[in-house]
Amino acid sequence: MYLCKETDSMLNEVLNVIHGPAACFKIQYWGVNPCLFDNQPHKHSFFEVCYIINGEGEYTEKGVVYPLRAGTHFCSRPGINHQIRTKEGLLIVYVAFELDETLSDDTMREAFSDLAEHAEVCIHEADNHPTAHLWKSLLIQEGKGSLPAAAIPSLAYALLVSFLSLFGKDMTKPYFHRKNTHILLQRAKLYIRDNLSQPLHLGHVAGYLNVSERHLSRLFSEGIHETFTDFIRSERIRQAAHLLLTSELSIKEIAEVTGFSSVHYFSRTFMEEKKLPPGKFRQQEKNRL
Repeated sequence: MYLCKETDSMLNEVLNVIHGPAACFKIQYWGVNPCLFDNQPHKHSFFEVCYIINGEGEYTEKGVVYPLRAGTHFCSRPGINHQIRTKEGLLIVYVAFELDETLSDDTMREAFSDLAEHAEVCIHEADNHPTAHLWKSLLIQEGKGSLPAAAIPSLAYALLVSFLSLFGKDMTKPYFHRKNTHILLQRAKLYIRDNLSQPLHLGHVAGYLNVSERHLSRLFSEGIHETFTDFIRSERIRQAAHLLLTSELSIKEIAEVTGFSSVHYFSRTFMEEKKLPPGKFRQQEKNRL
């Protein structure tokens, strides 16, 4: 048995704005209603997505009547008049939201814009769809409690993003292509930072990521507006500066662990970046502490 009142209060209290890796959502309201009856025809300036857990009724949009029963999901899009009618009441959960376009990436803006124009209105027999499982995992059940509070925002984010695959007509559209690119760039940066003492050639890192050298080079130039070589140099100087201030390693040892081929090359490169030789940088910064 679901604790509808408690779940409704919890969701509306803690989930007003939901941030994720590619999008930010403004939540207008959540709803967990154990027995929803008819409402008047109306429209919203935002999305409202509903899931029927139990009961029967009908949903009307643009003169088309869609039957509602357990396992039905339906999407009310911005600016569209709609109405729910039921004789015996519906156990229904719903969320009203809009995408914060200023804090969301281009792929998500495009995806939800497309959803507003072309979404499938009603999906039946979908109790086993991932969206249904995400909904149910947010609900507090009698005798079972709920998930830890720290897990709820990420789960809610996953729920909202799942609407793209549930209601999107073009199921093969690569909504997350740019996210995959971001992951590759992040992996490259992590690999470089963890292996600064090693020779870091473009071909070696590209091979580790299983991409072409050209593709890896483009990831850096387009992703962070910095060349592959310049990024490695910046990271080596950054780590060298950190070690100068936090360790007792000699300048020669620091040059070795940060991947410089010689002390002379290290000192020259450090001077170009920090406008001070390594030894003077260490002394000056420590005098400030």
